Amino acid sequence: MYQNHVVRRGVSVAAIAAMLSSTVMPAMATEPVVKGPESVQDWYNAGNRFVWESKKLQDNTRKAKNVILFVGDGMGVSTVVASRILEGQLAGKPGEENRLSFEKFPHLALSKTYSWDQQTSDSAPTMTAMVTGYKAREGMLSVNHTTARSECDASKIAANSLPTILELAAKSGRDTGIVSTARLTHATPAANYAHTAVRDWEHDADVPAGCGVKDIARQLIELPDYVKRSLKVAMGGGRRAFLGKVADDEGALGRRNDNRDLRAEWVNTRGGSGQAAYVWNKTGLEAINTYKTRHLLGLFENDHMEYEADRGNAGELATGGEPSLTDMTKKAIEMLRHNRKGFYLHVESGRIDHAHHAGNAQRALRDTIEFSNAVKWAYENTNPAETLIIVTADHSHVFTIAGYPSRGNDILGLVQSVPGTDGAPLSEDKDRLGLPYTTLGYQNGPGWRGTLPTNSAVRPSLTLAQTTALAFQQEAAVPLSSETHAGEDVGIYATGPMAHLVHGSMEQNWIFHVMREAFDFDSKHPWGGYWGN
Repeated sequence: MYQNHVVRRGVSVAAIAAMLSSTVMPAMATEPVVKGPESVQDWYNAGNRFVWESKKLQDNTRKAKNVILFVGDGMGVSTVVASRILEGQLAGKPGEENRLSFEKFPHLALSKTYSWDQQTSDSAPTMTAMVTGYKAREGMLSVNHTTARSECDASKIAANSLPTILELAAKSGRDTGIVSTARLTHATPAANYAHTAVRDWEHDADVPAGCGVKDIARQLIELPDYVKRSLKVAMGGGRRAFLGKVADDEGALGRRNDNRDLRAEWVNTRGGSGQAAYVWNKTGLEAINTYKTRHLLGLFENDHMEYEADRGNAGELATGGEPSLTDMTKKAIEMLRHNRKGFYLHVESGRIDHAHHAGNAQRALRDTIEFSNAVKWAYENTNPAETLIIVTADHSHVFTIAGYPSRGNDILGLVQSVPGTDGAPLSEDKDRLGLPYTTLGYQNGPGWRGTLPTNSAVRPSLTLAQTTALAFQQEAAVPLSSETHAGEDVGIYATGPMAHLVHGSMEQNWIFHVMREAFDFDSKHPWGGYWGN
């Protein structure tokens, strides 16, 4: 009837067919050039799975036999995100959906990193907060904030010293260890064992003449007896602080004025070569028998250890190579787990921080990925029911992820955003000067591309080959010789006994109190009196 009615009005069947084909049957849709691997249902299923798995979580209220404190120096949230993406992309995936090993831990909080006198802190007071329970002053290690700047009176340093979690673990009969890719005398590892008003007093040549405070390297060797017995392993860089102005194992010069060889003193004061050992390369580390060696000192560079991206270079391989952070973590745990009472271990990825200071994001991200590998090994090779693992950072950096890059865009590359039309090709986004720009950048640092002293700021026309080069320095808005720390909160990731105490927004010094509670140490000062009295 409809057809006849239309025909009677003078419209042919052929015309009707043409209209229907043009309005009801659209052309085949063009596929978007940017797309993730997920189906529509995948998103909902993943959310359901997250809720289902979360319902199974139960707080572990047992006391911890072991505590491992992992610190990614300078590993702010933006560093975690960019490293997660890079790790995923190195595995051939878009990257955004990836998670680093510690991002799978069940408990998460934010750490407020300001110190007693700094809005944006350095590593000395931030690590002091984590290992003593007190916020402290800029540049000071494990002494309280009443300590005077550059205090040289040893008795005043002793009176103001704050017992560290390492020292408390030693007092409890546990074994202890320190691992870092930075110098062992650098602020973060040193806060575990040293007490000083100046973090830079790493060797005696740094200490003013007539000052009665021991340098940091000497403090590591001349520990109180109970700490000396407990500290089974100390590994990192920084040989120069442990010997006089003579050639070290790889030909670089030491810096001590007193000409002491603290490497030999470590061995001689800890039972001799039958019980103690010193190693300086990966070959030597691998040869250590953890059942026979009771005290191990590893110093793998004259200065800081190599970045992970540079670790396998030909020069190092010719001299026995340098261990990775995972290698050192593995050996440390193998030594420490012999103690039936348990252990405390601190592991630092120190060179994340140094790469950021240099404005070199790729090295920072690759060190973060290796840091994640070390955390993964520790988690998989300890008992999660009796081992509290905390992963955090001492502070952040002025490191940014910006623009509107499309899904899977090379995290080290130039920004290419989603095309406005499906099927249209990707193209590089441009700034107001018509120039491409990178996803990653810094608020300040050596990557500023202007010309001093005229202060003319002309951006370069960058290429993908330039931005993905290992040594590339991302652009910075403010010209500084060294990029700075940032003041925003950093993440705390936790698993194991008492890990549920890590939650919400936390003062950084509360991390110590979580570890203390996990170990079941009394909140009173172990030598009598309350903390701070």
